[in-house]
Amino acid sequence: MTIRFLTDYPALFISDRKILVISELHIGLEYELDRSGIRIPSQRRKFEETVDKLVGSTNAKILIILGDIKHKVPGSTIREDVEIPRFLENLKRKIKVVLIKGNHDDNIEGIIPSGVKIYGSRGYKIEKYGFFHGHAWPSKKLMGCDYLFMGHVHPAVEFKDSFGFRSFLSVWLKGKLNQELVKKKYKLKKTGKLNAIVLPTFNNILGGAVLNRIEKEKHTGPLFVNKIFDLNDSEIYLLDGTYLGILKELKK
Repeated sequence: MTIRFLTDYPALFISDRKILVISELHIGLEYELDRSGIRIPSQRRKFEETVDKLVGSTNAKILIILGDIKHKVPGSTIREDVEIPRFLENLKRKIKVVLIKGNHDDNIEGIIPSGVKIYGSRGYKIEKYGFFHGHAWPSKKLMGCDYLFMGHVHPAVEFKDSFGFRSFLSVWLKGKLNQELVKKKYKLKKTGKLNAIVLPTFNNILGGAVLNRIEKEKHTGPLFVNKIFDLNDSEIYLLDGTYLGILKELKK
Protein backbone atom coordinates (compact mmCIF):
# COMPACT_ATOMS: atom_id res chain seq x y z
CA MET A 1 0.00 0.00 0.00
CA THR A 2 1.49 3.31 -1.07
CA ILE A 3 -0.40 5.34 1.55
CA ARG A 4 -0.70 4.06 5.09
CA PHE A 5 -1.79 5.35 8.45
CA LEU A 6 0.97 4.85 11.02
CA THR A 7 -0.66 2.69 13.69
CA ASP A 8 -1.35 4.53 16.96
CA TYR A 9 0.11 7.78 15.62
CA PRO A 10 -1.66 10.78 14.02
CA ALA A 11 0.60 10.58 10.96
CA LEU A 12 0.60 8.94 7.56
CA PHE A 13 3.36 7.78 5.25
CA ILE A 14 3.45 7.87 1.46
CA SER A 15 5.97 5.15 0.72
CA ASP A 16 6.66 5.75 -2.97
CA ARG A 17 7.72 9.33 -2.26
CA LYS A 18 9.10 8.77 1.27
CA ILE A 19 6.79 11.49 2.64
CA LEU A 20 5.68 11.72 6.27
CA VAL A 21 2.57 13.89 6.80
CA ILE A 22 1.28 15.46 10.03
CA SER A 23 -1.03 18.34 10.92
CA GLU A 24 -2.25 20.57 13.76
CA LEU A 25 0.67 20.95 16.18
CA HIS A 26 -0.60 24.21 17.73
CA ILE A 27 2.68 24.85 19.51
CA GLY A 28 1.89 27.47 22.17
CA LEU A 29 -1.46 26.06 23.22
CA GLU A 30 0.17 25.29 26.59
CA TYR A 31 0.68 29.03 27.18
CA GLU A 32 -3.03 29.73 26.67
CA LEU A 33 -3.98 26.90 29.02
CA ASP A 34 -1.45 28.10 31.60
CA ARG A 35 -3.17 31.48 31.70
CA SER A 36 -6.37 29.62 32.57
CA GLY A 37 -4.67 27.82 35.47
CA ILE A 38 -4.00 24.54 33.63
CA ARG A 39 -0.33 23.62 33.96
CA ILE A 40 0.98 21.64 30.99
CA PRO A 41 4.68 21.48 30.10
CA SER A 42 5.95 22.42 26.67
CA GLN A 43 5.04 19.81 24.08
CA ARG A 44 7.88 20.68 21.69
CA ARG A 45 10.32 18.00 22.84
CA LYS A 46 7.57 15.39 22.83
CA PHE A 47 6.71 16.35 19.25
CA GLU A 48 10.39 16.17 18.24
CA GLU A 49 10.80 12.72 19.80
CA THR A 50 7.67 11.42 18.06
CA VAL A 51 8.68 12.77 14.66
CA ASP A 52 12.20 11.38 15.13
CA LYS A 53 10.75 7.96 15.89
CA LEU A 54 8.47 8.04 12.85
CA VAL A 55 11.26 9.21 10.55
CA GLY A 56 13.44 6.38 11.84
CA SER A 57 10.77 3.72 11.39
CA THR A 58 9.75 4.84 7.89
CA ASN A 59 13.02 6.23 6.53
CA ALA A 60 11.04 9.27 5.37
CA LYS A 61 12.90 11.94 3.41
CA ILE A 62 10.28 14.70 3.47
CA LEU A 63 8.08 15.91 6.34
CA ILE A 64 4.97 17.85 5.31
CA ILE A 65 3.11 19.77 8.02
CA LEU A 66 -0.42 20.59 6.85
CA GLY A 67 -0.75 23.80 8.81
CA ASP A 68 -1.36 25.29 12.25
CA ILE A 69 2.14 24.79 13.57
CA LYS A 70 1.46 27.68 15.95
CA HIS A 71 -1.57 28.31 18.12
CA LYS A 72 -2.10 32.02 18.83
CA VAL A 73 -3.93 34.00 16.20
CA PRO A 74 -3.42 36.75 15.29
CA GLY A 75 0.26 37.10 16.01
CA SER A 76 2.35 34.84 18.22
CA THR A 77 3.47 34.54 21.83
CA ILE A 78 7.06 34.80 23.03
CA ARG A 79 6.95 31.06 23.66
CA GLU A 80 5.97 30.37 20.05
CA ASP A 81 8.65 32.76 18.77
CA VAL A 82 11.25 30.67 20.64
CA GLU A 83 9.92 27.13 20.43
CA ILE A 84 8.80 26.93 16.79
CA PRO A 85 12.23 27.89 15.35
CA ARG A 86 13.93 25.42 17.73
CA PHE A 87 11.52 22.67 16.74
CA LEU A 88 12.07 23.23 13.02
CA GLU A 89 15.83 23.71 13.32
CA ASN A 90 16.14 20.34 15.03
CA LEU A 91 13.96 18.64 12.42
CA LYS A 92 15.59 20.08 9.32
CA ARG A 93 18.92 18.61 10.31
CA LYS A 94 17.40 15.17 9.73
CA ILE A 95 14.69 15.63 7.10
CA LYS A 96 13.45 18.09 4.49
CA VAL A 97 10.59 20.09 6.06
CA VAL A 98 7.66 21.59 4.14
CA LEU A 99 5.02 23.73 5.86
CA ILE A 100 1.59 24.50 4.43
CA LYS A 101 0.15 27.60 6.10
CA GLY A 102 -2.97 27.12 8.19
CA ASN A 103 -5.42 29.65 9.57
CA HIS A 104 -3.32 29.94 12.76
CA ASP A 105 -0.11 30.58 10.83
CA ASP A 106 -0.39 34.29 10.07
CA ASN A 107 3.03 35.95 9.71
CA ILE A 108 4.73 32.61 10.34
CA GLU A 109 7.43 33.55 7.85
CA GLY A 110 8.95 35.85 10.47
CA ILE A 111 9.91 32.99 12.78
CA ILE A 112 10.54 30.12 10.37
CA PRO A 113 14.26 29.27 9.98
CA SER A 114 15.87 29.23 6.57
CA GLY A 115 15.73 25.92 4.78
CA VAL A 116 12.09 25.24 5.65
CA LYS A 117 9.90 25.53 2.57
CA ILE A 118 6.59 27.38 3.08
CA TYR A 119 3.50 27.23 0.86
CA GLY A 120 0.23 29.13 1.17
CA SER A 121 -3.01 27.59 2.43
CA ARG A 122 -4.15 26.81 -1.13
CA GLY A 123 -1.63 24.01 -1.13
CA TYR A 124 1.28 22.19 -2.66
CA LYS A 125 1.46 19.32 -5.14
CA ILE A 126 3.91 16.46 -5.66
CA GLU A 127 2.90 14.46 -8.72
CA LYS A 128 -0.47 12.80 -7.94
CA TYR A 129 -0.47 13.94 -4.29
CA GLY A 130 -1.91 17.26 -3.12
CA PHE A 131 -1.48 18.86 0.31
CA PHE A 132 -3.44 21.78 1.79
CA HIS A 133 -4.77 22.98 5.13
CA GLY A 134 -8.52 23.07 4.61
CA HIS A 135 -9.85 26.42 5.85
CA ALA A 136 -9.60 27.92 2.34
CA TRP A 137 -10.29 26.63 -1.15
CA PRO A 138 -7.40 24.48 -2.40
CA SER A 139 -5.61 25.49 -5.56
CA LYS A 140 -7.05 24.52 -8.93
CA LYS A 141 -3.89 22.59 -9.76
CA LEU A 142 -4.58 20.23 -6.83
CA MET A 143 -7.79 19.12 -8.51
CA GLY A 144 -5.72 17.04 -10.91
CA CYS A 145 -4.44 14.90 -8.03
CA ASP A 146 -5.52 11.37 -7.23
CA TYR A 147 -4.93 11.84 -3.49
CA LEU A 148 -5.51 14.90 -1.32
CA PHE A 149 -4.45 15.40 2.29
CA MET A 150 -5.77 18.09 4.64
CA GLY A 151 -5.97 19.07 8.30
CA HIS A 152 -8.01 21.85 9.93
CA VAL A 153 -11.05 19.76 10.95
CA HIS A 154 -9.61 18.10 14.11
CA PRO A 155 -11.82 15.02 13.50
CA ALA A 156 -13.02 13.09 16.54
CA VAL A 157 -15.87 10.80 17.58
CA GLU A 158 -17.81 10.53 20.81
CA PHE A 159 -18.56 7.26 22.57
CA LYS A 160 -21.28 7.08 25.23
CA ASP A 161 -22.10 4.06 27.38
CA SER A 162 -25.34 3.07 29.11
CA PHE A 163 -24.30 4.91 32.30
CA GLY A 164 -23.84 8.17 30.40
CA PHE A 165 -20.04 8.18 30.53
CA ARG A 166 -18.52 9.81 27.48
CA SER A 167 -15.15 9.55 25.77
CA PHE A 168 -13.74 11.36 22.77
CA LEU A 169 -11.16 9.89 20.41
CA SER A 170 -9.29 11.37 17.47
CA VAL A 171 -9.97 9.70 14.14
CA TRP A 172 -8.99 9.57 10.50
CA LEU A 173 -11.52 10.76 7.96
CA LYS A 174 -11.38 9.16 4.52
CA GLY A 175 -13.58 10.07 1.58
CA LYS A 176 -13.70 11.41 -1.96
CA LEU A 177 -14.39 14.79 -3.49
CA ASN A 178 -17.41 15.01 -5.78
CA GLN A 179 -15.78 15.21 -9.21
CA GLU A 180 -18.76 16.84 -10.92
CA LEU A 181 -18.97 19.60 -8.31
CA VAL A 182 -15.21 20.12 -8.56
CA LYS A 183 -15.46 20.47 -12.34
CA LYS A 184 -18.20 23.07 -11.94
CA LYS A 185 -16.41 25.03 -9.20
CA TYR A 186 -13.02 25.12 -10.93
CA LYS A 187 -14.29 25.13 -14.55
CA LEU A 188 -12.46 21.91 -15.37
CA LYS A 189 -13.18 19.23 -17.97
CA LYS A 190 -11.23 16.57 -16.13
CA THR A 191 -10.04 15.93 -12.57
CA GLY A 192 -7.88 13.41 -10.77
CA LYS A 193 -9.44 10.64 -8.70
CA LEU A 194 -9.65 13.08 -5.76
CA ASN A 195 -9.48 10.55 -2.94
CA ALA A 196 -9.24 12.63 0.24
CA ILE A 197 -7.94 12.07 3.76
CA VAL A 198 -8.35 14.39 6.75
CA LEU A 199 -5.60 13.91 9.33
CA PRO A 200 -6.19 13.77 13.09
CA THR A 201 -4.48 16.37 15.27
CA PHE A 202 -0.82 15.74 16.06
CA ASN A 203 -1.31 17.64 19.33
CA ASN A 204 -3.56 15.37 21.41
CA ILE A 205 -4.40 18.16 23.88
CA LEU A 206 -6.47 19.92 21.24
CA GLY A 207 -10.21 19.70 21.09
CA GLY A 208 -11.92 18.24 18.06
CA ALA A 209 -14.98 18.42 15.85
CA VAL A 210 -17.17 15.57 17.12
CA LEU A 211 -18.20 14.13 13.78
CA ASN A 212 -21.01 11.88 14.98
CA ARG A 213 -22.64 14.84 16.73
CA ILE A 214 -21.96 17.68 14.31
CA GLU A 215 -25.04 18.91 12.48
CA LYS A 216 -23.65 21.69 10.32
CA GLU A 217 -20.33 21.85 8.49
CA LYS A 218 -19.89 25.63 8.61
CA HIS A 219 -16.73 25.44 10.73
CA THR A 220 -15.06 22.63 8.83
CA GLY A 221 -14.07 24.48 5.65
CA PRO A 222 -15.48 25.31 2.19
CA LEU A 223 -15.18 21.81 0.74
CA PHE A 224 -17.59 20.49 3.37
CA VAL A 225 -19.96 23.46 3.45
CA ASN A 226 -20.45 23.13 -0.30
CA LYS A 227 -20.80 19.32 -0.14
CA ILE A 228 -17.82 18.81 -2.45
CA PHE A 229 -16.52 16.60 0.36
CA ASP A 230 -19.56 15.01 1.99
CA LEU A 231 -18.78 14.24 5.61
CA ASN A 232 -21.69 11.83 5.95
CA ASP A 233 -20.29 9.47 3.30
CA SER A 234 -16.81 9.42 4.82
CA GLU A 235 -15.13 6.38 6.37
CA ILE A 236 -13.95 6.75 9.97
CA TYR A 237 -10.89 5.02 11.46
CA LEU A 238 -9.42 5.14 14.95
CA LEU A 239 -5.69 5.76 15.32
CA ASP A 240 -5.11 2.07 16.01
CA GLY A 241 -6.60 1.25 12.61
CA THR A 242 -10.05 0.15 13.81
CA TYR A 243 -12.68 0.84 11.16
CA LEU A 244 -15.77 2.41 12.71
CA GLY A 245 -17.88 2.62 9.56
CA ILE A 246 -19.48 5.38 7.51
CA LEU A 247 -20.17 8.59 9.41
CA LYS A 248 -23.90 8.69 8.63
CA GLU A 249 -24.24 5.26 10.23
CA LEU A 250 -22.47 6.46 13.38
CA LYS A 251 -24.94 9.30 13.77
CA LYS A 252 -27.94 6.98 14.12
